Amino acid sequence: MTTIRKGKSLAILAGFSLLSACVSFGGTKPPPYLLSLTSDSKPGAGAARSGPQSGALVVRLPSAPQKLNNVRVPVRAGATTIAYLKDAIWVDKPARLFQGLLTETIAAKNDRLVLTPAQASGRAETYLSGELINFGLDGPSLTVTVTYDAVKMRDGQPVEKRRFEASENVFAAEAGPVGEALNSAANKVVLEVAEWVG
Repeated sequence: MTTIRKGKSLAILAGFSLLSACVSFGGTKPPPYLLSLTSDSKPGAGAARSGPQSGALVVRLPSAPQKLNNVRVPVRAGATTIAYLKDAIWVDKPARLFQGLLTETIAAKNDRLVLTPAQASGRAETYLSGELINFGLDGPSLTVTVTYDAVKMRDGQPVEKRRFEASENVFAAEAGPVGEALNSAANKVVLEVAEWVG
């Protein structure tokens, strides 16, 4: 019995050590929580939309500069200096979070069928793409800014491009208030994009 119990204990300890090896934040202490984006406009539970595939809107993943190509929150410390905010970690890269926010908001506000590029299989009528230019904090002014250069492409129509931007002030350069302010600014931007794209 003692040998069996010891074997079980060793197996459990081995399992915990394997799990801890899988969960890593680069050898540093993990942040107290992760940041995400939440849409102010969500389709209701069970909401269903249908229509021809060709009439759907496809929201493509925005491109982003290298400073946003990770899960950290960039902070402009000077004219040519970028740092990253301590303990501020996104659940995914900002471009992917922003794409999800766009998709959810446009579907809810415009009551239209919104598909991913894979779902549309290249047969959609309208495509929304663009670049997420800013998605971080200006350290000296304690202001977060979200800037999105949107490109709307429709069959038989001229390509349209427009810049959308929103800013929010924060009281401290800390993960909690900065995450909330970025979520608020991002929602303002996607609401304007939803009105523009139709």
